[in-house]
Formats: sequence, structure tokens, C-alpha cells
Amino acid sequence: MGVPSLHSLRAFESVSRLGNVAAAAAELHVTPGAISQQLRALQLSLGVELFRKSGRRLALTERGATLQKSVGMAMHQIADSIRDISANAYATTARAELRVSSPSVFGTTWLAARIFQFLDANQDIRLRMLTAVAFEEVDWRKVDVAIVYGNPPWPGFSWQLLHSVHAAPVCSPQLLRGPHGIREPRDVLHHRLLHEDDGSQWRQWLMRARVPHTVQSDIYFDNFAMVLQAARDGHGVALTNDIISFRDLDEGRLVQPLTLFTPAARNYYCICHEEGLANPVIGRFVDWLVDQAAKPSR
Repeated sequence: MGVPSLHSLRAFESVSRLGNVAAAAAELHVTPGAISQQLRALQLSLGVELFRKSGRRLALTERGATLQKSVGMAMHQIADSIRDISANAYATTARAELRVSSPSVFGTTWLAARIFQFLDANQDIRLRMLTAVAFEEVDWRKVDVAIVYGNPPWPGFSWQLLHSVHAAPVCSPQLLRGPHGIREPRDVLHHRLLHEDDGSQWRQWLMRARVPHTVQSDIYFDNFAMVLQAARDGHGVALTNDIISFRDLDEGRLVQPLTLFTPAARNYYCICHEEGLANPVIGRFVDWLVDQAAKPSR
């Protein structure tokens, strides 16, 4: 005996579950006559009765109930497999991967507060996040868009300014108290001046504040995240801007005791290959970054 057709088994499963030829026809988008024909063909090929009338419904016979268990399970397995295949296909082909590089401190402060909004609004894109600070550190074989701390030009690349950096002192609230509390520019000299460069930015700030001093430090950081953490812990005063420190300022971990600022030597830019903007995914992300940068940080 050959295996009955899938059409007849599908009609049988629908009628056995719904108990009605008309309801099965509506579910399968065929006529009731077509359903009845499939059921007759199935019963003739098997040589058994699968249904009996029970009022206005069709009830399964004992043999029909046995067949229904196997057919129902098979239909569920087929449906589950189709869903799995469709989900995997969407995950691997429908979503475009965008590889984005950012300085770690910029990523953990400014970008992390916004990036999930981009993903929620662009569910056809998935992101791979990498870290690099300067343009020279970016591995362009692995990156589509980079946020860098530096200065143009970068030949062969397109760039847009995200933030002009103006730095002011920040510190732990505890440095505002006591005999050496910071109330005016010269008071910062009572505390360790934290920096990640050679001290030139602090020298520039002190010059603007009319406070003569030669900056010397007993510790150098090559990662600005460590500078911020040292400031949070009360180990000294850091020069930063509210792009990087806005969450610390809002949540009270840091305070800005003085409003005098100095322009930084470098700024934050968004960069991609010149031909990259022709890619709609890259263009969409760059436009979103520029739009977010134009909004107040706080």
C-alpha cells in the first residue's frame, strides 16, 4: 500500500481537529466539496472508516483516532521545522551586520546610552562593536564606521564632526569640602592633576585661568576611563567634558567645581570610507550618529 497524498492527510488532520468539513475548508482555503473528496480518497486507500457522525460534527472512529495522533504529530513537526528554517534564514540573511569602532570611554558613556535606541528603530541591522581611539588604531579591514578622537584630514575617507571637545575640571564631591576645597582655579593645585597626555591640556587650562604652574605628575594613564575612575574615587581632578562625563555629573559621582573650560587638542569625528556612504546601512547609521550628536547630552 502506498502512502496517502499529503493533501488528503492535511484535510484529514484539519477535519479531525475541527470536527467539521466546512470549518476545515475555510482553514485550508478550499471548497467543502474538495475536503469531502480528499476524505473519501483517504478512506478508500486505507480501506477503513475514519469518521462517524455525531450530531452536526464528525467524530473520529477508533482507527481514525490512531491515525490522527501520528498525522497531527507529523504536521506539528513540519510546522516547527518551517518556523526554524524561516527564523534562521532571517537571522543570517535579512539582518545586515554593521561593524562600528569607538574609543572605549566614549562607547561606555555617550554611545552606550543611545545605541539600543538605534537597534530598536532598525531591527534589520545587527552591530559588532570594536574599540580604538585614534584613526591610526582602526583596523579598516574589520570596521565599517569609526568614531575617532583626532583631527582631519584623512585622505580616502569621509568624516563628520560629532563633538567639539571643551574640557573643564571635574572631581569627586568630597574635593569641594575641607580647607583645600575647590572654590577658585588656584585651588586645583592642592590636588593631583589627572591626565592621559603629557600635561599640556592642564597647562593650557591653568594658563587660561591665570594660574602660573608647571604641571608635573607622579602618574600617567594611557586610558581615559582610568582617569575618570581615579577622579570618581577622589584621587585628584580631571579635565573632561560633559560628552564623556554627563552621566557621572547627572548621577552625582562627579561635580564640576569651576566653569572655566579650554578647547581640547582633538575632537570626536565619525569616519567611513568615501564609498561607504553609498551603502544604505552605513549611511543610515552615520546620519543617526550626527543627529544624536546634535542633541544635548543631558
